[in-house]
Amino acid sequence: MQVPFYRVEASSQERKRIESVLDGKSKNVIEEFEEAFEDYTGAKFALATSNGTAALHLAMLAINLKRGDKVLCSVNAFVSVPEVVRHFDAEPIFIDIDEQTYNIDLDKLENYLADNKSKKLKAVIVSHIAGQSINLQRLYNIANIYNVKIIEDASDALGATYEGKKIGSTGADITCFSFSPHLKNSFTNGGVMVSDDEDIIQRAMLLRNHAMVIDEDSLEYIYDVTDIGSKYTISTLDAAFNIERLKVQEKAIQRQKEIAEFYNAQLANVEHITLPNISENHACSLYIIKIDKNRDSFARELDAKGIQSGLHYIPLHLMSYYKSKYSLRVNDFPVALRTFQQVLSIPNFADMSDKEIKYVCDSIKEISKTRV
Repeated sequence: MQVPFYRVEASSQERKRIESVLDGKSKNVIEEFEEAFEDYTGAKFALATSNGTAALHLAMLAINLKRGDKVLCSVNAFVSVPEVVRHFDAEPIFIDIDEQTYNIDLDKLENYLADNKSKKLKAVIVSHIAGQSINLQRLYNIANIYNVKIIEDASDALGATYEGKKIGSTGADITCFSFSPHLKNSFTNGGVMVSDDEDIIQRAMLLRNHAMVIDEDSLEYIYDVTDIGSKYTISTLDAAFNIERLKVQEKAIQRQKEIAEFYNAQLANVEHITLPNISENHACSLYIIKIDKNRDSFARELDAKGIQSGLHYIPLHLMSYYKSKYSLRVNDFPVALRTFQQVLSIPNFADMSDKEIKYVCDSIKEISKTRV
């Protein structure tokens, strides 16, 4: 049996919506997508972008990030997080992680801010790993004390909640989403940047399309350029598909939680395997286990059985660019390093069949018996 890490199956509704765009029957589909996203998350304003990285990059523009500014982020994040910071010749500062959730360690974050007060400290980017939010109230309190902006990378947290509110409406300055989650291949792209701050959104809206301004009283091909922007806009086809995908997101999350519960029950007493701590607010977009010995060998044996797996993530301080640029040492972030050596993400997506789920569990049990 072959079990991919992720599979997308287009529904008849998604196909019809795409066809309506191709036929020229669907007008203002991008605006419709943004309005639907505002309704879903509870955010006041949403701007659709071509992908999640574009949303993060646009967020940096919106907060007016400049050369020499500093942005704190988890050392356990996708490469897009420090990448968008470096594009402004600003400096990413890495913080170690919590051993249970793999999210940024708030104690270490607060300690760093207390010990390194500087006007150049501009923002904190927080990634919600696997769809698990951190203690956001504490995070926002820290931000208020040290006067830094909070940007949440919610690429894996669409539909996740915190104290009854969906991520995107809990109090961050900006939250960025992706419709092509990390290491989950989709045949469409898309990102969204949301905020309750109208000034931030207005600036982002200007810069999203080359900072072009059209005079409403003139011909539509007469425009001016008032700043340095770029092209971040989503395609109408991607917007159309993701409108329909958004409608079934709650159903997808429910299925992902059911799969996680099945994994919890079936793998609870399997030797050499540690299961994730899953809170009520978890979106279960990833299911990350720990292998206590020879993780890569374990993954190869799964692959030999036709089961794909993922790794979330290789710590950023091990990447050649950041290691060299900032003279980082392997042991600088011990929790992230130890976690990286053990974690493995196994398939957990809404279109998985019960047969596939059982096959994954049976294969893990079989392989674990060979560990010594």
